[in-house]
Amino acid sequence: MATSHVDENGHDDGYTKDGTVDLKGNPVLRSKRGGWKACSFIVGYVYEVFERMAYYGISSNLVIYLTEKLHQGTVKSSNNVTNWVGTIWMTPILGAYFADAFLGRYWTFLIASAIYLLGMFLLTLAVSVHGLKPPPCVNPTAANCKKASTLQLAVFFGALYTLAVGTGGTKPNISTIGADQFDEFHPKEKSQKLSFFNWWMFSIFLGTLFANTVLVYIQDNVGWTLGYGLPTVGLGISIMIFLAGSSFYRHKKPRGSPFTRMAKVIIAALRKWKVTVPTDPKELYQLDLGEYTKNGKFRIDSTPTLRFLNKACVKTDTTDPWMLCSVTQVEETKQMLRMIPILIATFIPSTMIAQINTLFVKQGTTLKRNIGNFSIPPASLGAFVTLSLLVSVVLYDRFFMKITKRLTKNPRGINILQRMGIGMAFHIVIMLVASFVERHRLSVAKDNNLVENGKQVPLSILILLPQFILMGTADAFLEVAKIEFFYDQAPEGMKSLGTSYSMTSLGVGNFISSFLLSTVSDITKKHGNHRGWILNNLNASHLDYYYAFFAVLNLLNFFFFLFVSKFYVYKAEVSDSLAVLRQELEIG
Repeated sequence: MATSHVDENGHDDGYTKDGTVDLKGNPVLRSKRGGWKACSFIVGYVYEVFERMAYYGISSNLVIYLTEKLHQGTVKSSNNVTNWVGTIWMTPILGAYFADAFLGRYWTFLIASAIYLLGMFLLTLAVSVHGLKPPPCVNPTAANCKKASTLQLAVFFGALYTLAVGTGGTKPNISTIGADQFDEFHPKEKSQKLSFFNWWMFSIFLGTLFANTVLVYIQDNVGWTLGYGLPTVGLGISIMIFLAGSSFYRHKKPRGSPFTRMAKVIIAALRKWKVTVPTDPKELYQLDLGEYTKNGKFRIDSTPTLRFLNKACVKTDTTDPWMLCSVTQVEETKQMLRMIPILIATFIPSTMIAQINTLFVKQGTTLKRNIGNFSIPPASLGAFVTLSLLVSVVLYDRFFMKITKRLTKNPRGINILQRMGIGMAFHIVIMLVASFVERHRLSVAKDNNLVENGKQVPLSILILLPQFILMGTADAFLEVAKIEFFYDQAPEGMKSLGTSYSMTSLGVGNFISSFLLSTVSDITKKHGNHRGWILNNLNASHLDYYYAFFAVLNLLNFFFFLFVSKFYVYKAEVSDSLAVLRQELEIG
């Protein structure tokens, strides 16, 4: 239950019921703070657009910079990209920890944004200042090009990993801050929150669209200084706009370290492994309701799942917090653990996403890119992922969701795991399509005697569009649902940590991509009947086999997801808002 704010007649006094406060810790009026007005400064129109413009302005074309400026091969440049992106998506665990345990989401986000801006500034210097940028080379693919110095590499990669530290504090908290602007206990705001993640993802990809078109073109045709300088300025502007909206935000207080709370439950259960759990949940240790309501926290009732952990709240002759935990604390731990099998099932789809900015872009460099006098930058094809996602999200929110709501009487239309499953099915199709397209490209290269010399294949780069467009459609189902799932299913005091699960999925996926690329490359070179599946010369490679391998991997993962989702138990709602919305649908 949440803190109650009612007048003497029992009427709602207009204060939020979910424990949100202002920066000074005072309760907030729903009409004065939060809602879509606050979100417009955070994700709807401003911050997310500029921040993602900065991030994707780097990541989408990084493999080209590493290849053409640092003269790295296919495997090394691709792995450097996925290792960096993997780190970008793993550091949010730390950012979530500091937000939930100590600083709160707002202050963690601001400090991390300053670090992010510093990383962008250093990166711009690394590609601009004469002594810091790598020496030029007439033919970037030539083996005799002068290598970048240790200092130049240190500054460039130091800047990249400074960015990774900064994004660790921004990524898990910005979406959480946005979702916190809607009161879980108010049916209208609960309904708005159900659409929030659709429009949050929409705003993300507006910035991505600009990065994959304008910024990529500038980097390839004007220069890297302007190509990195523009997103640096944009990020600075976005931070100032975020600060300008501070008076409109609702905040949730940090509740202490979620890892410590979870560790206490696990250790207490292990130390009392011989203790018998009583059949009546009322005999388990639980704090009085008043202890929760006065602190704006939520009490959770005991559930039969993961029953072993209930031993932690069996009353004994001690009150040691490492021996006795409340039912609510145990249930919070259960909920974070219950989500782990679903998290694991998202790793392989995240590995597929890693191909967009690596092998998909490398494929584009081998194809004809001219349309009249205009040359299409290979990395700009990522814009079609963005456009596809934008269109799909709008169609999903405005049409698909409305139609399915009438059929299922579910305020979400279909449940979150069903939406994720549809996205995973798309990934199987994507890699099959990519395999067939690559097989055709290799066939044309062979017919034109271009296998050995690795020259440009007389096919338009637009033959790659299907795999990019389908990836955007898959993201509209899987990635949006994934973020909503881990936020929605996380306990109220661990929302940032829950949101970081979705980031962790992308991080692990990128590291898996690095591992698979290196492993498959090495194995096929040593034991194959040809020189390997992934070579610097893609015309002599067999990416079609590699993509077919990914299709099989996705199929196996899809069956795993169906298995774990069948046994997943959704957490109990902390309010009756969703039930109210469902009742309205049934009446309507």
